[in-house]
Order: sequence, then structure tokens, then C-alpha cells
Amino acid sequence: MKSLYITSVEKYSGKTALCLAFGKIYQERGLKVGYLKPFSLRPWKIGDKIADEDAAFVIDILGVNAKPWELAPVVVTSDMLRDYLTSKEKVDYMPQVLEAAKILEDRKDFLLLEGGGNLREGYVMNLATPDVAKELGSAIIVVVKYTDDVSLLDDVLAAKFRLPNALSGVVINRVPRHALSYVNNLVVPYLEKEGVPILGVLPDDVSLAALSVGEIVDVLNAEVLTSCYDEEALVEALMVGAMTEDSALRRFRKQHNKAVITGGDRTDIQLAAMETSTTCLILTGNLHPSNLIIKQAENMCVPILLVPGNTMETVESLDRIIGKTRLGQKEKLDKFMKYVKDNIDLKRLDKALGD
Repeated sequence: MKSLYITSVEKYSGKTALCLAFGKIYQERGLKVGYLKPFSLRPWKIGDKIADEDAAFVIDILGVNAKPWELAPVVVTSDMLRDYLTSKEKVDYMPQVLEAAKILEDRKDFLLLEGGGNLREGYVMNLATPDVAKELGSAIIVVVKYTDDVSLLDDVLAAKFRLPNALSGVVINRVPRHALSYVNNLVVPYLEKEGVPILGVLPDDVSLAALSVGEIVDVLNAEVLTSCYDEEALVEALMVGAMTEDSALRRFRKQHNKAVITGGDRTDIQLAAMETSTTCLILTGNLHPSNLIIKQAENMCVPILLVPGNTMETVESLDRIIGKTRLGQKEKLDKFMKYVKDNIDLKRLDKALGD
């Protein structure tokens, strides 16, 4: 069974999105695709089982016939780490990973492995990316997110340094439109000369990293106060309304498709938000808005979400997931799939996999 290990140099680079896209592409070719995250630092409890938080999402998109906890054989919790550090005998988790892969090998044609949030993860448990990939005979590609001109080069070269004999290719992701020419015409040729195979350059698209209103409701455990509620509507930015009405209106006009977070008693901010392109209002502190606000929101079809936490807690909860490309909506998945097919050299990837 052929396998591909996809990792990154920092979190929220697009690993899961690329795994899903490649998985769908290989499924279109008629292959039975499996998925495994050998090492996870993002535990998610399901009953008495511990799984990776993205497991159910992957099962849904790829139609994988497995339980969420079967997709991540080693999920590190705080209790597990303490036990590991204080154990008198050295614990070897590699056999668990190999056994999980072996089970998939018996019923799949192709295995996608998703690495951790960066290339440093896994060493404490002896499950570093190079070691796992070597044991499984997997090709490794690294997703590098564009942050700025210099960091992009440093991140790619750092990946080459950490994977000196194992790097099969790099995908440069989320490149702003203004930087595409620089990346394609200068960065890619330079890195190829340095011996780094660049499989493709994907443009940035804020709509792909947007959160749906439904996701926000789930994350914040929010109460929806309006009958007008589209859970698939997308939020591309968060804005906190803690200023004067005039200042708020000027700022709100600069950002489209936003969620405005403010107190339930700030009627002026709520009205200002609804005069601009606002996907939803998030009112904090369990403070109900006035009937005027609810009526206006219904007329303009702007859902109002009421949350128990204060503004700081609400922003922190959303900051943990905003910017992470989530492809739960068909339109987002289709758009990302098109970017991958148009911009990644799939024949070169096939060659790296031994085809």
C-alpha cells in the first residue's frame, strides 16, 4: 500500500485541507483511501474514548469506514504525558501506530497520514515525523504557509534541514495575490536550485478559512435569538465592538462578512454593525438585546447569537479556530479542490509516490 505523510512547519497551514483534497482526488481515481494521524496533541473525548478533534470531520468528508478513535492511535492528554514521564519502563508507542496502519493496509489502496502542527512534534514520544514515515515507507510532503517573503524561504529551508533525505516535496499555501508573482518567479526557482521540489503554490482565499455561523454556535454554545439563521453563512473576520458608534461605523465599513462581538447592552454598536456587511452579531455576558435590535436583525436577516462568556473569553475561543481551513461546506471543498488540481503538479507527486 502506498502512503503519503503530510506535515507542516506551523499550525493552521492547511494540512487537513490538503489531506482531504488528495483523498478525494485519489478516490476519484478509483482507489480506496485510508487516513491516519499517528500522533495527536488535540484530544477530543467521545464517551469513554479519546480521539483526535478532526477525526469525525475526516470520516464525514472522505467517507472513511472507521470510528474516530481508530484514526489516531496515539492522542496525548495531560494525564498520559505525566504517566509517560514518570514511568519506570520506557514506553514504545510505535507498535500502536504500525498496528493501526497494518489494519488499514489490509483494506485500502492508499494511506494518507497527517502530521502534527509542526515538525518539532512527536520527538518526546519517539514518534517524530521522519521516524514514523520511515517505518511506514511513506513519502513526506510539507505544507508551508506564506507569512512574509523572508519567513517563507526560511520555513521551506528549515523543513529541508529537518528532513534531509526524506522530503518528497513542498506545497506553498495561502499566498496573497500580491505575492504570487514573487513566489512563482523568484522563490520557486531558487528553492528548486537548493534541491527542494516545489509541488505547487496555492493562492490565499479568505473564504476558505472562514467559519460558518453554525460552527460559531457550536464552539460558543450560543443561543440563537433570531428566526433568521443560516448555519452555512460564512464569517471571514471577527471584530470587537468596544468603541464609540462613529468609530465603529468607520471600522465596520472596511470589513465584509464579519462577526461583530459586543455586549448585549451596546445598542449603538449593534445598529452600526447591521448598517454594514455583517454575517452575525455575537452578544456577550448573556445580556439580551432590546426588542428593537431583534426586530431590525430579523428584517436584515442578521442572526443574533447570545453567549454566556465575556468578550475576552469569546474572542479567545474563536481565535483558536478562526483561520483554520475547514472544508465542511461543499462550496468550500469544491473551491479548494479546484485550486489543488489547477496549481499542484499531481504527476510529480505520483512520481514521488513511485507511480
